[in-house]
Amino acid sequence: MDTGSKRGVSVGGQRNATGPALWRGDDLHRDPSWKFTFEPAEIRELETAVSRLLADNKDIYTFGREDFHLPTLGPRLAECIRDVEYGRGVALWRGLNVADYDELSLKTLYWGIGVHLGVPITQNAKGDLIGHVRDSGRSYTTKNVRGYTTQARLAPHCDSSDIVTLLCVHPSKSGGESLIASSAAVYSQILADSPEYLEPLLGGFHFDLRGEGVTEDPDEVTFAKVPVFSWCQDYLSCRYNGKTIEDGQKKAGDPLTGVALDAVRKVGEVAMQDGIRYDMEFEIGDIQILNNHAVLHSRTAFEDWPEVERRRNLLRMWINQRPDIARPLAPEFTDRMNTGPRGGVRVRN
Repeated sequence: MDTGSKRGVSVGGQRNATGPALWRGDDLHRDPSWKFTFEPAEIRELETAVSRLLADNKDIYTFGREDFHLPTLGPRLAECIRDVEYGRGVALWRGLNVADYDELSLKTLYWGIGVHLGVPITQNAKGDLIGHVRDSGRSYTTKNVRGYTTQARLAPHCDSSDIVTLLCVHPSKSGGESLIASSAAVYSQILADSPEYLEPLLGGFHFDLRGEGVTEDPDEVTFAKVPVFSWCQDYLSCRYNGKTIEDGQKKAGDPLTGVALDAVRKVGEVAMQDGIRYDMEFEIGDIQILNNHAVLHSRTAFEDWPEVERRRNLLRMWINQRPDIARPLAPEFTDRMNTGPRGGVRVRN
């Protein structure tokens, strides 16, 4: 079976990518097999597992997949996550009626799905394992403010985990579309059009940690340079956020110029090109699953509802793959937050 974005022919001295993770927007339109729908029996299975845990007063963040029994849905989730890891890198689940659950029940259900997908990790310095992607009224232009807490447009990026998953509790009044692109397709387009950009992208950069690093220095950056594109055992992986790369290099005292700056900006530009990207609108109950090493994601700016209860709210988990199915990653690529290989954000007391 051809899996992942694997090595193809050499072009101009650089390896090209092949495989199912190399797709364009029209490919996802033509083949909807990455979309799943919860069957009624699977919904009942989820609700039974939630009821059992709540009856036992089980803490939401302490139970694992062995505590959340899904005899029918579990194998489907396992098949889905294998495809997310070694196939297209994207999945969408529909059919969950979030209005049927209070907040604790919904988070318990979502966590239960998450532990079947992998191992959730911390996503901010507060230690959130399930975060809220919603507007907090802050400006994304303010130093160290993270984009998911604003209503601003978010440029293409990868999160600092193997997998990111979002559950739509309520969409915005307008805007907030999710835009995704295959990082292998972006790489291949750059190889074809601007191969001189690949050397700095493969060499890597210091990423800004936005005040959430291990030293608690607001100007801390990744200790080592992290490659934007990385090959390991013939698998191509991506780590990209244009803003945190540019900010990180400034904080490191080595601001980007010339070819390096053009290369970083080119990645974001290519990911947003018509024909490369795929646009999708969230519906209530949607669960989007993305492989951060294979898919770049972004978001349009949004306008919210005036009523608090109707405002845009997505639940988010950062998840790492279990060792038995995780794709190989180069050592210099895995320390995303100065917390070691595949580490999450350090929690502050």
